[in-house]
Amino acid sequence: MYISSDFSRLEINLNGCLENYRYFRSKLEASTKLLVLVKANAYGHGAVQFASLMEEAGADYLAVAYPIEGIELRQAGIKSPIMVLTAGTDSFEQIINYGLEPGIPNMYSLRILCEVLQKRGMSDFPIHIKLDTGMHRLGFMTEEMQELIDFLQTCKAVKVKSVYSHLAAADDPCCDDFTLGQVQLFRENADKLTEAIGYKPLYHILNSAGIERFPQYQFDMVRLGIGIYGVSAIPGNHLSPVASFKCKILQIKTLQQSDGTIGYGRHGKIAPEGTVIATIPVGYADGVDRHLSCGKGFFMVNGHKVPTIGNICMDMCMLDVTGIDAKVGDTVTIFGEDPTITELADILGTIPYEILTSVPRRIERIIVK
Repeated sequence: MYISSDFSRLEINLNGCLENYRYFRSKLEASTKLLVLVKANAYGHGAVQFASLMEEAGADYLAVAYPIEGIELRQAGIKSPIMVLTAGTDSFEQIINYGLEPGIPNMYSLRILCEVLQKRGMSDFPIHIKLDTGMHRLGFMTEEMQELIDFLQTCKAVKVKSVYSHLAAADDPCCDDFTLGQVQLFRENADKLTEAIGYKPLYHILNSAGIERFPQYQFDMVRLGIGIYGVSAIPGNHLSPVASFKCKILQIKTLQQSDGTIGYGRHGKIAPEGTVIATIPVGYADGVDRHLSCGKGFFMVNGHKVPTIGNICMDMCMLDVTGIDAKVGDTVTIFGEDPTITELADILGTIPYEILTSVPRRIERIIVK
């Protein structure tokens, strides 16, 4: 029995990140602006670190979901324009104070923002108008466009920096007709707004999948999300993995059937010939989904795929390393090049986004080349 004190980390591959950035940039015209999404702690990669990388790489815009995320970036020294996709109505004062740019999805939000700006004597504050073209989550519907236009023609407190919408199924070829319909409706309503206000805002509708599959509709700007983090919408197109979740073996035990069982609920069964287990310092509180318990998931140890054994705990889990040359302090890869984030997502019946964003802040993010 041996014990180690090394703990876990999420390694962010700088070169992989830049390779993905260049790949998506190559799909675009030189004049097309590139917005990179760093919401949800940069999809679990570390918002401040990743925003800094994207700023250095030349991204034109950054985007977050909530004001508090944008404030964190500003306090960390990020200077790039930051769009807040879900601005709400309670944080407009902070949005203004920190130089953030809110997405506006309805008249209620727009009226409240304009009231705040007018009280402060401000004009031409940058906003981004969200159009609902079929996602039906947030945004102005076609029948609401005239009310929006009438208001914008008289309100000098704001200036429309961009008009945007979101594709619901750009990654699914079976939905291409629907996607093209979204693009067409977006163009019609955006053009109607532009003509009425008398100046041309930026247009953007493409997400990562849209950039790969419909680059002809890049308009003035595109929004790069999951693609920059290494997940492609095109089967067989292998982008560079950016995040590798790793830890080190804490302890190794050789158990016999007479020792009983392994883990909570006694679900880890010891083989008749004995079982060697390695305990590692990650669990479901670290984003290792409990549904990977009891051999349903596997991780990489010294070039070997080893299954989990027993139930995954909150802060630890056990691996069956029987027959594997493994020792305390050896590195275990939860996901990275092997297994990939997509492989784990397939096992769990989910998407890579969920796995990435489940890795909590207590896991240290380390940038490596």
